[in-house]
Order: sequence, then structure tokens, then C-alpha cells
Amino acid sequence: MRIPKKSHIPLLLIVCAAIFLVNLDALWVNIMEARNFITAREMLTDNHWLLTTMNGEPRYEKPPLPTWLTAISASIFGLKSLFALRLPAALITCLLVYVIYKLAAFFTENKTYAFISSLILSTSFYIVFSGRDGTWDIFTHGFMIVCIYQLYKFFTEDTKKFERATIAALFFGCSFMSKGPVSLYALLLPFLISFGIVYKFKNLKHRILPLLLFLIIAGAISTWWHFYTLYFDPIKAAAITQKETTNWISYETKPFYYYWSFVTQSGIWTIPAFIALLYPYLKNKVFNKKAYLFTLLWTLLSVVLLSIIPEKKSRYLLPVLIPMALNTGFYIEYLFRKFKELKSKAETFPVYFNFGLIGFIGVAFPIAGFMLLKNNLSGKWIWFILLSIFLFGIGVLIFQNLWKKKIKIVFYLTISFIITIICFGMPIAKSVTSNPEYNEISKLKNWEDDTGLPVYEYTYYTPELIWNYDNKLEVLAVDGEIQIPFEDSFGVLVDKENTELFDKTFSKYKTEKVKSYDMNPQPADSRSHKSRLARDLYLVTKK
Repeated sequence: MRIPKKSHIPLLLIVCAAIFLVNLDALWVNIMEARNFITAREMLTDNHWLLTTMNGEPRYEKPPLPTWLTAISASIFGLKSLFALRLPAALITCLLVYVIYKLAAFFTENKTYAFISSLILSTSFYIVFSGRDGTWDIFTHGFMIVCIYQLYKFFTEDTKKFERATIAALFFGCSFMSKGPVSLYALLLPFLISFGIVYKFKNLKHRILPLLLFLIIAGAISTWWHFYTLYFDPIKAAAITQKETTNWISYETKPFYYYWSFVTQSGIWTIPAFIALLYPYLKNKVFNKKAYLFTLLWTLLSVVLLSIIPEKKSRYLLPVLIPMALNTGFYIEYLFRKFKELKSKAETFPVYFNFGLIGFIGVAFPIAGFMLLKNNLSGKWIWFILLSIFLFGIGVLIFQNLWKKKIKIVFYLTISFIITIICFGMPIAKSVTSNPEYNEISKLKNWEDDTGLPVYEYTYYTPELIWNYDNKLEVLAVDGEIQIPFEDSFGVLVDKENTELFDKTFSKYKTEKVKSYDMNPQPADSRSHKSRLARDLYLVTKK
């Protein structure tokens, strides 16, 4: 199976559209998204575009570029549209995949390898998750990859040096304005070190002036908003900056080896990604040893640098998946060329196991999926049937082509496997979770309209609830003290963990539990049920 090189870009765009744009509104809004969406909403409703807020409070923890883009999209398509709110992240991910193709094709002069690598990237688990999620991470790394592509050309070509430096600086600034120095540290720095080791920085003296231009433009774009907040809201901005800096060394701290299982974040590519890291095995099999060493070092240095930082979360591994996709591409390209000739079981078994497992999941899904979802498929049967037919068919074809050692077809079937899940599986995603007591807090407005009474949050607010409520909620707990409202009657939202404290606070008031709101997808007896997503509404009246 041979795909013409002129078809690579159109096919990549189709794959990206299918993975990152289809059913974009299928999943629940998570906590990270809710923060971003609330800030975007308050940009539009309160005109807080520079001094950004969340629930009316200063929100300077992260620069505002992704939120600006989200707000602009929402202003066009509507604040109620999850598709609109998640669209900017999806488009940035499509840009990331496209630029990775261009970068890979440029430094290897092998478009087949570039096509393979970009497809691996587009179907890696955490790339898929982040590209369909309205959070900051994919923005900062997507913009930085454009910067890196321009810098690679800047250091290897003798033409358009000022143009390359300017474009790189602009996208560097966009990356910094998305999540501060995260991508500078986790993606650009390991790239520069790896490039310096493998390719060397040649003729630097002829690049000094454009490099100075790069630093000036990048520095100006990266820092202006931070200085703006310090000037117009110095106390809050300084406090938030201090808190964020402290978190890097004291919050969510994990041991150095916490990221050593990083290959698993690529999902279906876990085994190929691991094998691609085995330099002694693969170094004499790849078509370009120098480029392979470059992507290997870039991947490993990214992991090492992230491991040095005490604060660690699985999602922080997102930048590692980018060079790792390029690195894994060398192994898959090798299989394209040589798999039919391989005789050693040590070489063939991982391939059969990895793709055979995907084939088995496809073949087994109709029965296993029915057993799992049969009680929650009301109104979703057509999607389940389509998903079952396509996954079963793909599974059968994977086994057939593995038997014939047609690894190219197996690879492209694996891409189709992910696309099938997105297109036909996402519409039934919410069927996996069901909470009989689910009650959106947006319905609180009906009670407010009926009674004419204000409602307050007791101790803390949860971003998902504030987003669903579609307005701000004043919190009574301020700096550890409860501020008693002046009204004779009012409503108070209380989480179950603070019910006893609520009773003590309002012991001299008449309190009556009115309603319960629970926005957990899972029921109360589930281990994943979160108390922060549930509230009891109390009517409080002066005696």
C-alpha cells in the first residue's frame, strides 16, 4: 500500500479533522476547562480582557492568550457551545501536527517518515485528549513547535535569517503568553541542546543580529502582560506570582523517577515508542542515524528536565510526546521497509503483540461493549452498532494483514481504529457514566427567580459548578472567616464535608435544606464521586 506524497497534507488534514473536530462537545467540562471557560465568559460579559478574572476574582496564574482565543470563538459561535469553546485548542493541535510533518520532512528529506510521525502524533493518547480539551497546555506547545521549526531552518539555512528569527520570536511569544515558560523549558531547551550535540550551531557569527532581534521581540511579547498586571494590580499580581513560583517546588511533588513510564502516555504506540528508544538496537536500522539520534536526545532530555522539577503531574508529559512521535516514526518506517524480511521472534513478537492487541479489542468490542453498556444505551443504539461494525471490521483486517506481514496496512488501520472511536464512540461516551441523582446547578436560578432571594457559596467555589451556574457566586469564607450576609433571608450552598461547620456558623438562624445539586457523572457510591461537585442548598432565615 503506497500513499502518494502529494496526498500527505490533504490526508493529514482529514485525519486531524476527524480526530480533533468531530464530536468535540461529547465529554463533560473538566476543572481545567471550567477555569478557562469562566475567564473567557467574564472577558465577554465584564470586559475583563487584560486584568482577567474567575468568579470575579483576579486570575493571573496563567497568561491570557488561550482564553482570548476561546472568548473570540465563543463570541462568534455562542458561549453555550462547547464546540466553540474547545475549537481553538483543536485548531492549534491541527497546526501542531501539520508543522511536525513539515519539520520531519525538512530535517530528514523523507516525506514518508514525516507522514508516519505526524500520524503517530495525532493519535497519541494525551495529544488526542489535550487537542479535544479546552486547556492551556496544547496552546503553549503548539505555538512553540512553530517557533522550533523556524529556528531549525534559521540554524541550517543561510537565507531569510531575519524573517525566520522574527516568525520564531512571534510564536515563542505566543507560547509564553499561553502558559509562561513551560514550553521554553520542556520543549525548546531540550531541542536546542539536542540540536547543538548532533548538528552543531554553525556560522553563529553570521546569525548574531537576527538572534538579537529574536530575543528582543520574544522578550517583549512574553513579558508585557505580566508587567501590565504588576502595574495595575500590583498586590494581587505579586501574590499570585509568588504562589505559582512556590508551587514548582512544593506542590504535587513527586520523586525524580515519576516520569519514567512516559511512553505509556502515547497510548496505542506504547510498545513501538519504547522500542524506538532502544538506541543500540535501532541505530543501524534507521534510514538516517543522525536524525534518529537527534529525536532520541530531544525526547530523553525533555523527560530528564521535567523530572528535575519537584512538581509533577501526568499531563506535564505532553511536550515529551512531540519528539517521541518523531522518534517512534523511525521504528515504524523501519518496519515498513523490513518487516517482511524479519525472522527473529524477538523482533516480530512485539509487533504482533502490539497490533494484535488492537485487533483483538476491535473484534471483541461488540460483545464486551454490549456487556458493559447494555443498560445505558437508550437512544444511543445506532452509534453503538456503527462503532461495533467498524471496530470489528478493522480488527479482522488487522489480523489478516498481520498474517500477511503487510505492516503498512496494519499501521493505517490503527489510525482508522482511533478515528472510529472518535466518530462513533464519543456520542455514547456519557453512557458509560450515569448518576441517578444528577442535577445541574444551573437550575438554582429557577429557585432564585421563584423566591427573589440571593444565594451564596459557603466555603469555596468549584470551577465546574460556577461554569454550569452561568454566573458568579459570592463566597462567604474570606481569609478564613465567614462573612454573614446582611439579608434577613438568603440561600447558602454547602458541600457535605462542611455541613457541621455550617450548622455552627448559623446556629442562631433558622436553616432549612431545600434542594441538592450533584454534577458528578458517577453515583454517590462510586469511588470517582467527588464531593466538590455536589452542593446542598439551605434557606437561611434570621429568627
